[in-house]
Amino acid sequence: MSLTVAVQMDPLDSINIAGDSTFALMLSAQARGHRLFHYAPEDLNYSAGRVWTKAHPVTVQRVAGNHFSFGDPVSLDLGDEADVVLMRQDPPFDLGYITATHLLERIADRTLVVNDPAHVRNAPEKVWVLDFAQFMPPTLVTRSVEEAKAFLAEHGEIVVKPLHGNGGKAIFKIGRDGANLSSLIEVFNTAYREPHMVQAFLPDIVKGDKRIVLVDGEVAGAINRLPGEGEIRSNLAVGGSAAKTELTDREKEICAVLGPDLKKRGLLFVGIDVIGGQWLTEINVTSPTGIVAIDRFNGTDTAGMIWDAIEGRVAARR
Repeated sequence: MSLTVAVQMDPLDSINIAGDSTFALMLSAQARGHRLFHYAPEDLNYSAGRVWTKAHPVTVQRVAGNHFSFGDPVSLDLGDEADVVLMRQDPPFDLGYITATHLLERIADRTLVVNDPAHVRNAPEKVWVLDFAQFMPPTLVTRSVEEAKAFLAEHGEIVVKPLHGNGGKAIFKIGRDGANLSSLIEVFNTAYREPHMVQAFLPDIVKGDKRIVLVDGEVAGAINRLPGEGEIRSNLAVGGSAAKTELTDREKEICAVLGPDLKKRGLLFVGIDVIGGQWLTEINVTSPTGIVAIDRFNGTDTAGMIWDAIEGRVAARR
């Protein structure tokens, strides 16, 4: 089965091909004979039921500095001329991102969009996870300095982070003395209109933050991301390092509970974050990462698993 695949993502010249999950997906698709196109989300257009974009035919290769080649741009009708749209641009999950999900939702009955745009829109990483509060650390969502202080008094040490942040950016630990908590909430209230996430600090973060990838609701693999020296953040994008790992019984339970819901919602490629083998902190559905490191440690082919799931979904539609 040869598919026409449109990849909605950030500029290709800015990615790190050594670890980029979207690039791994593109290499895998190309090896299967699928035809690839690249476009930016801001290039989407809509009129009279059609959604189209200016897109470049693209070929990719694992050669640093020479990893892609564009053909001449074409006007690509995503509803009639594409079999699959990979929605893979990085957050922020802002109005531009949300608008793209609304436009792509209009062609989702004809073209498979991965992940499903309506469910991506309705499942922000740090909000949808609240549906699974039984697995989460103590959590407060607020803009109130007073509520944050009360939460600190209850839990001793806390972490404050943007509700729609990504990549480990703007995550702050506040100690028992509460120094700078008021100022931090004031800064967050100025920078963001939405509430913020406040969580009890988990000392087990020094042992790592596990990224578990699920493909069509099934566990594909995991890595343990270890924070750098003097850091509480373990994201690879901010200096964390990856290590081989296995799932705990609690993590298997979390995946078993989430899996059927992910499959039902058309969330084919999802990354969840678990601290200390038991505390679920995020469900990443927008542009999850980690498959290159997982495959390096485990000798697996997660990109291939994702394409197996995609090809199965496309075949079922025909």
